[in-house]
Amino acid sequence: MPNLNYSLIPQPYKDPASPARVVQPSMRGKMLSMNLNTADSWKNKKITVLAGGVGAARFLYGLQNIHPPDLITTVCNVGDDLLWNGLHICPDIDTLIYTLAEVEGDFGWGIQNDSQHTLDELEALGEERWFQIGNRDLATHLIRNRVLQTGGTLADATQVIADARNIKSRIIPATDDPHPTFVVTNEGRLSFQQYFVERRGEPQVYKFEFPNLENVRPAPGVIDAIRNTDYLFIAPSNPFVSIDPIIQIPTVRDSILESRALRVGVSPIVGGKAIKGPAGTMLESLGHEVSAYGVARIYEELVDLFIYDEIDSNLTTKMESLSINTQYCDTMMVNRKARTTVASNIKQLITSHINESA
Repeated sequence: MPNLNYSLIPQPYKDPASPARVVQPSMRGKMLSMNLNTADSWKNKKITVLAGGVGAARFLYGLQNIHPPDLITTVCNVGDDLLWNGLHICPDIDTLIYTLAEVEGDFGWGIQNDSQHTLDELEALGEERWFQIGNRDLATHLIRNRVLQTGGTLADATQVIADARNIKSRIIPATDDPHPTFVVTNEGRLSFQQYFVERRGEPQVYKFEFPNLENVRPAPGVIDAIRNTDYLFIAPSNPFVSIDPIIQIPTVRDSILESRALRVGVSPIVGGKAIKGPAGTMLESLGHEVSAYGVARIYEELVDLFIYDEIDSNLTTKMESLSINTQYCDTMMVNRKARTTVASNIKQLITSHINESA
């Protein structure tokens, strides 16, 4: 297997029965208890979420139902953006906006009850049809391109579309610059959409590449949202292709490590499987345990608290071998009501964590 040489990925899984790692004492818990009022640890507090994909969108839907949306900022992955027939497509941003606006499709992406007459005509004209765009969905991309073509940034375009959908929380692209994710596989180097959509995630993954990093900077507001928030969440997203493209952007990782926030990761793996997308397959291909524990080890240096699903309570002993606090609850967001329930469950665990750290 090729050498993995990028920031998010630690060494592959070792059994916790092996000699324990030495963890240096830290004052972070005491500092957090000073920053957060344990008597009312959520009131008027700012929340920032690093996000990408369907799981993140559903998590944010629940979060905005238990916390004032104007106090929530999402830093959204753009690594899977693509140009499609001249239009700039932002799948993760669009999924988030559609979900918060309650117009998302049955599979969590696109717009519900959409048609594909445009794709039908393109196919009739000899064009390939592997990437799916609905007719109603096209309106979003046309507006985005109009903003970009008249001198606006991707952040500007995102704000215009979010405002039009009456989204009250703040959504920021991780960067305004082109920042594509490429997947190096046994079939060669593929763009993320080629790997995930055209090839349906079938090729074996060796590593990921971000070829434009030298020219990428965080979008305005990203670093401030990470450093100066009260709670910093890593959403239940794919660690490799949703979260790492954000963390790879210069100064973002350091900002997470320096943030004054309580940093909380939520597992996208439940019962040894990804709820959505190729995270499970990628974990296995890259030599990690396909479990919530495998994800917790990846995030160990970045979070203070890691939350996983109650179905994985059998992982408690492994989780306790880590240098971070780990807790479990019901995290299954099977419908809109459940998304709010999950957010409430997580809020309760965080409040308990803060009280214990005080």
